[in-house]
Amino acid sequence: MTRTDQEHLGNQHSPQSAVSVHDLTVAYHRKPVLWDVDLDIPSGKLVAIVGPNGAGKSTLIKAILDLVPIASGLISIFGKSFRKQRQRVAYVPQRESVDWDFPIDAIGVVTMGRYRKIGWCRPVRKLDKKKAMEALERVGMEEYADRQISQLSGGQQQRVFLARALAQDAEIYFMDEPFASVDAATERAIVQVLRDLRSLGRTIIVVHHDLQTVTEYFDHVIMLNMRVVAHGTVEEVFTNENLRKTYGGRLTLLDEAAGLLARQSSQV
Repeated sequence: MTRTDQEHLGNQHSPQSAVSVHDLTVAYHRKPVLWDVDLDIPSGKLVAIVGPNGAGKSTLIKAILDLVPIASGLISIFGKSFRKQRQRVAYVPQRESVDWDFPIDAIGVVTMGRYRKIGWCRPVRKLDKKKAMEALERVGMEEYADRQISQLSGGQQQRVFLARALAQDAEIYFMDEPFASVDAATERAIVQVLRDLRSLGRTIIVVHHDLQTVTEYFDHVIMLNMRVVAHGTVEEVFTNENLRKTYGGRLTLLDEAAGLLARQSSQV
């Protein structure tokens, strides 16, 4: 991103934003996956990205993190390119994208989150080992530090990868469906960690699939279906109308969400 590009983006978006995206288009094999995406993600908030399968939710995160090429658009993190802000960002990918048979123990996985601070091919310091163990403790996995990652349950593996992100001491956390295929206890533990991060002023951006927990877990929501349908506070934009615009004719899902919203309105 050139200085001129940054100034242009700054004129279009709030300088207080953790992430700013302007006119973003991403295409795979010349087929658009994201089209003309324009949004600001506020700092210090828990933010959900929701939308139907194939809506571009994971692609949006990967584009911000410079993991996929973009066709056009500008992206900034705290007003600068990702490459200049890499140290301030942590990423928890989808479980399906990880080779769980790789021969490494849990503490080794978490310590990998410290490599940007350690430097590649340099010995791990006592401080880094201490930070890694503290991260495992925060997710309730300290007893499994020496366990091979392949021997852990799906929920335990997810906690370990969350601990790896925590060990990075980042300011923005991107998480791609962290609640997928985990048990209820693990989901509660992850939610508490995310809330703790928010209380420290961190920004957490989560690809999320369970519409029934959006209002309980998140402050802001991005409703996405190739384009941004709506984004803002949950109270303002997570409405029946926007759900129908986002999900189209998926009536069963929408009816469940509508029922949830109706129950919440009646309790106010």
